[in-house]
Amino acid sequence: MPERRVEGPDAQRQLASLPLAVLLLAPGQRIASANPAAEQFLGQSLRRLSGKRLGDALVFAEPRLAERIADSEAPVSAREIEVTIPGRGVRRLDVTATPVIDEPGWQLLTLHDSTTADAMGEDAANAGEGVLRAPEILAHEIKNPLAGIRGAAQLLGRKASAGDKALTSLIADEVDRIAKLIDQMQTLSRRTTAPVEPCNLHEAVRRASAVINAAGANTKGAVAIEEEFDPSLPPVLAKRDQLIQVFLNLVKNAAEAIGENAIDGEIHMSTAFRPGVRLTLPGSKTRVSLPMEFCIKDNGPGVPA
Repeated sequence: MPERRVEGPDAQRQLASLPLAVLLLAPGQRIASANPAAEQFLGQSLRRLSGKRLGDALVFAEPRLAERIADSEAPVSAREIEVTIPGRGVRRLDVTATPVIDEPGWQLLTLHDSTTADAMGEDAANAGEGVLRAPEILAHEIKNPLAGIRGAAQLLGRKASAGDKALTSLIADEVDRIAKLIDQMQTLSRRTTAPVEPCNLHEAVRRASAVINAAGANTKGAVAIEEEFDPSLPPVLAKRDQLIQVFLNLVKNAAEAIGENAIDGEIHMSTAFRPGVRLTLPGSKTRVSLPMEFCIKDNGPGVPA
C-alpha cells in the first residue's frame, strides 16, 4: 500500500518558526517579506520594511559584497561581515544570498550574528573579556523562542476581534521590547552605552499598566489603576525600554502587595514637578536637579507588624 502523505505546516509558518533572520528580496533589491526573526533583528516591523531598499535597512562596510549581492543570479556567502543597522549600530554578520528558483531577480537573504560564535570561541587568555561577553551567548538562546512567540501573536492577530487585537499587539510590542533589552545586554558586554532620547513619561507608565492589566486578566482579584498625571511635564532624557521596565517593576510590586484575592484593590499613580529636589552624584560633590516625580500607592495590607 502506498504511504499516506502527512500534511505539514505551510512555508509561511516554517519561515516564521526559524530563529534565523530571513529576507525575501524582490527585483531591484526591495524587501518583499521578512520573518519575525528578521523583524526583531532589524528593529522594524514587516509593514515598515516592506518595499524598502535593502541598502536602507542594511549598510555593508564592504562595497564589493553589496555589488555581489546585487547580482541576483549568483549565490553569495560571506562570514563575519561588518554591517551597520540604522538605529542599532554595527554588527558582524554571516550573510548568504540565494536566487529563488524560477523567479528571475528574486533572492532569499539570511543574516546571522556571528558575535555569539566569537564569544564561545574565546581562549583562556581572554577569559575576563569572555565573561563580559557571556550575555551574548544567553541572548542568542533567548531570541530563538521570542521569534516564535512574535510570529504566533501576529498569526492570532489576523483572526482576532478588534478587542483581542489590542492584546496580540501588546504581545508583539513586549516581545520587541524584550529583544531590545537583549540587544542592550550584548551592547553592555561590548562595554558601550546605548544613547538616551526624549521620552514621554506618561506613555511609559501607561505601557507598564497595560502589561500588568493583561497579566492579571485571569486572576480572582480586580485591581483598579487610577491616574493623576501632570499634563505639563516635558519629555525626559532616558532609555525608553529601560524606563518602561522600571515602571513595570513598580506597578507589579504594587499589584503583588495588594494580593491576588483582594477585593476592591486599587493602585494610584501620579506625576508632578518638584523643582526643589536635588541629588548628590556618587563619588563627587556635584548636585543635580531631579524635578520629575513619579509616585505610586496601593491599598494593600501593608507590612506585617
